[in-house]
Amino acid sequence: MIESILALGIIAFGVLFLRKKGDSSMYKFVIDQTATVYDKYAPYSFKTIRQKVKDMGQEYTTKEYFMQVAIFAGVAFGISYLYFYNMVVSVIYVGVVVSIIPYLTYLRCKRIYSEFLFEQIQVYTTNTIMEFQTTQNFVKAIEGVYNSGVLESPVLDDVKAMIDMAYKNGDINQSIEYMNAKYDYHMTKNMHQLFLQITREGAKDSNEVLENMLLDIDVLVEGVYRDRIDRQNFHRQFIQYGLLLYAMVALVQYLLGIDNYLDLLEKPIVLLALHGIVLFNSYFLLNGEKYYNENVGAE
Repeated sequence: MIESILALGIIAFGVLFLRKKGDSSMYKFVIDQTATVYDKYAPYSFKTIRQKVKDMGQEYTTKEYFMQVAIFAGVAFGISYLYFYNMVVSVIYVGVVVSIIPYLTYLRCKRIYSEFLFEQIQVYTTNTIMEFQTTQNFVKAIEGVYNSGVLESPVLDDVKAMIDMAYKNGDINQSIEYMNAKYDYHMTKNMHQLFLQITREGAKDSNEVLENMLLDIDVLVEGVYRDRIDRQNFHRQFIQYGLLLYAMVALVQYLLGIDNYLDLLEKPIVLLALHGIVLFNSYFLLNGEKYYNENVGAE
């Protein structure tokens, strides 16, 4: 009983401590069939996102997906076998881990798409301001941006919708409300608010204000890209620490000896506790991965 408490205590302490720190035809067939089933049941919005990621050339190739499956399966098997020395249990863990890969793909695609949208909105705002400095007309400005070829769908399509609304209604109010609702970015709303004031008040000398807004956007974008680099570095360290948490069981086996450890595995309470530790650490890693991909720090 004392050995059980000692083993569990060492693993739990290690987990808490480190957490505070901060193209073969066979696999091609399997991947293709999985993709077919997934595309059939995936939400429409994600299908659109994933297609855009493919168009951008950032979708994994079949070989890269296969390597991802192989790595995840190998790591899951190695860790689970190190904990339980049971082939059946290891195979079950491998199946569970591999089944999570589509979810990780979903998170990755959402992050790439969010970053793409931010870059497009940056292009939209800066180019609209520069066009307005020349035309002194908001509709003419966004028409110039639309025709310049610097935007891509879906932002390009939404700018076209803004232009159509403006000509239909005879003002820019609905156009601005539409764009603000579609893209909830501070720089978009601030720019639109400025153009509303200029339009309503009939300001003639707005170049200085527009130049200051361009500078503000540059500062914001610089901060966003710096944040992305910091997040990527932290993400690598996070994964390393997460994997290190699993290795705490090796320390227990070293301290107790492999024979004593195997004897402990005969006790249901020890097995239950070890499964709990593995699942807790897996949840910790998955939740961190979710945070990294969803909270991209656009603004």
